[in-house]
Amino acid sequence: MMPAVQDTVVHLSDRHFRTIAELIEGQVGIKLPQGKRLMLEGRLHKRVRALNFSDLNEYVDNLFEADHFDTELTHLIDVVTTNKTDFFREPQHFTFMRDVAIPALLKSHGRKNANLKIWSSASSTGMEAYTTAMVLDDMTRNGSRFQYRILGTDISTAVLRLAKSAIYTRDVLAPVPEHFLKRYFLSSRDKSRGEVRVVPELRRMTHFMRMNLMDKSYPVDRDVDIIFCRNVLIYFERETQRKVIEQLCSHLRPGGYLLVGHSESMIHSAVPGLKQVQPTIFKV
Repeated sequence: MMPAVQDTVVHLSDRHFRTIAELIEGQVGIKLPQGKRLMLEGRLHKRVRALNFSDLNEYVDNLFEADHFDTELTHLIDVVTTNKTDFFREPQHFTFMRDVAIPALLKSHGRKNANLKIWSSASSTGMEAYTTAMVLDDMTRNGSRFQYRILGTDISTAVLRLAKSAIYTRDVLAPVPEHFLKRYFLSSRDKSRGEVRVVPELRRMTHFMRMNLMDKSYPVDRDVDIIFCRNVLIYFERETQRKVIEQLCSHLRPGGYLLVGHSESMIHSAVPGLKQVQPTIFKV
């Protein structure tokens, strides 16, 4: 009989887990409960191997070395942030934007060829921003007269690289309407890669930059028409949610809209004057 193989995996000690959890909550507002411990360990193993540390605890011990802390913190944030996203996710938001929000905003702008500003504040790989661009471009093709610019921000440099490239695999395109697929995506010349790229016309209207929603101020205009902040507030403590919502709303023009995720519909009570117009849609 062969001897049993010993489990050589070294888990994070309680102290090292608390160190990482407190760092992440302080830097990006995301709370890591004990239930996320194994997930965190699994995601950190790649960094442990890349830096040639013997185990997770040695990685944490060396994390705060001054000569590489900022660089490694960026990698750590990329590892722990959740980047679930889809094209046309929660499609009712884009229907509302097209049928209700944009017409109301154009009327309030009070002039032809208004310049609309849309902000995807947790943009991940850019699918939300490019979905918005498709809907807006389609509106202009069908007679609506306005200009628009879309800003996408995220804390993760890894997802921002993907967003800026605008290159996606075909398996994520199922939610995109067929006529949008033909109009707004270019297939790779190498069919075996199974990749497409958003057309230049939409890429020119969309800009991405790194930003932390935990920052005390945001480098964003204060007359934004629509802000998307979907499925990120759920990872924050209640007080952090309130501060982020207040900050976001301070960047909306009067009559502007804030759109949140379906599990975040109770946030309106956090900010005085924020009116709920649909379960996940708010207006200032």
